[in-house]
Amino acid sequence: MPLSEHEQRLLDQIEQALYAEDPKWANTVRISNPRSHYKRRLVKASIGFALGVILLMVGVITNPVLGVAGFVVMLVTCLWGLSSWKRMNGFGESSARPAAARGRRPQRQTFMERMEERWRRRHDER
Repeated sequence: MPLSEHEQRLLDQIEQALYAEDPKWANTVRISNPRSHYKRRLVKASIGFALGVILLMVGVITNPVLGVAGFVVMLVTCLWGLSSWKRMNGFGESSARPAAARGRRPQRQTFMERMEERWRRRHDER
């Protein structure tokens, strides 16, 4: 949903005040790329996964509880890395831009949305 003109003016004023108050911080925030944040998380998850593999191997040789802990570490870091990968590549995004503007095919409506649309058309035709 787009902002009204008044809301956009207020947002611009707040932004200008932030730039005037602390230009170094505002520049840092403006330049930062969310993809780099997700890349760092992906690297950390990869390192954690490797540590989980090592822990699993040591646990197989010495203590089964340690092996289970290694497997859990591998599982958690794998899920964390996959969520970062999805967000980094835009699969998990929920933006207000239409699908055509993102260069993707528009998604099909769900069953309930189609039924609601038919119900509205039915009442409009009367």
